[in-house]
Amino acid sequence: MSSAEIRASASLASIFALRMLGLFLVLPVFAVHASTLSGGDNATMVGFALGVYGLAQAFGQLPLGIASDKFGRKPVIVFGLILFALGAFIAAAATSVEWVAFGRAVQGAGAISAAITAFIADSTRDEHRTKAMAMVGGSIGLTFAVSLVAAPALYQWIGMAGIFGLTGVLALIGIIVVVFVVPSVPMVRSQGVRVTQILKNHELMRLNFGVFALHLMQIAIFIVVPSVLIQLSGLPIAEHWKIYLPVVLLSFLIMLPPIFVSERLGKTKEIFVAAISLLLLVQIGMWLLLSQSVGHWIILVLLLLAFFVAFNILEASQPSLVSRIAPPDAKGAALGVYNTMQSLGLCCGGLFGGWLKQHVGASSVFVMGAALTIAWLIIASNMKNVQRRGKTINSTMVV
Repeated sequence: MSSAEIRASASLASIFALRMLGLFLVLPVFAVHASTLSGGDNATMVGFALGVYGLAQAFGQLPLGIASDKFGRKPVIVFGLILFALGAFIAAAATSVEWVAFGRAVQGAGAISAAITAFIADSTRDEHRTKAMAMVGGSIGLTFAVSLVAAPALYQWIGMAGIFGLTGVLALIGIIVVVFVVPSVPMVRSQGVRVTQILKNHELMRLNFGVFALHLMQIAIFIVVPSVLIQLSGLPIAEHWKIYLPVVLLSFLIMLPPIFVSERLGKTKEIFVAAISLLLLVQIGMWLLLSQSVGHWIILVLLLLAFFVAFNILEASQPSLVSRIAPPDAKGAALGVYNTMQSLGLCCGGLFGGWLKQHVGASSVFVMGAALTIAWLIIASNMKNVQRRGKTINSTMVV
């Protein structure tokens, strides 16, 4: 990768990580904090305040993705970060759960994932794009692990209002990064490609199903895993970061060789299908672990490591493939549909995972995950190996 590609990918991945921080940093502590707010005794409203961020993301991804094709990536990303900061400050000042929910909705409306991933696609050559997207995928896993470590300490130090305010300030700093640090690159302006053309593209829809399934499983798994980890290891939840952080970091190192092989040897489909197969083995392993009356926490840690290896490979590969398959002047729209499905997966993972755990049993979450993974494996088995497009990055043109 050239220095310009590394600079663009790293700086844009940091902006993406900031958006995920707004989601993950609140999760470990908000349910406790809600009891201090007006309306905090309403569990449904508390859950809505947590989930509305992802719901707003789902509605905002496509319009802002299309807008980035028409008006340019940087203006749309800056607009999204302004909304993110505004929502953070509203939530920081809130004295009721309803106002926190409103602030979270405004935060989520700054749905810039599609614009960021399209910008990365504009900024990198095909042969390096998956590595660039791996930075984004790694940022999601790393942000999740860091949030588990930082959230309780930050809550004790600066409170919930301080956490929201901090994310707002970071969003404003992110605007400076976008304007002055991220290199400007050429892009193909939209010529009016219709969304229906994207929805009719079978290869894109395979990937859209994949990202929905992947993030549904991500959230559903972590509805169950913390309690199982406590049961098997006796480790209190405040110390679970000692497991999650090393696992996420090690998984990122393990996933790099397969990514390099897929890029260098043109084995994208083979690595992709292998990662989905590994995901299926994780679901089966988790189900077997929960079905047994006894188990060892080391087995759970190894299954988590395998999950994050598969997750990181798929999280890096899929947006890269979307950017290659989509029409050159509609990458933002295609990635808008893709990120909409990602956000819906996050919402459905919490909804279905929680319902199954409560009404059927914790192991049923992994039965659902296995069934979904089998369907994904069948769908992905017919995908085509995508050829690289020749592309030259010219950092002198402005987006």
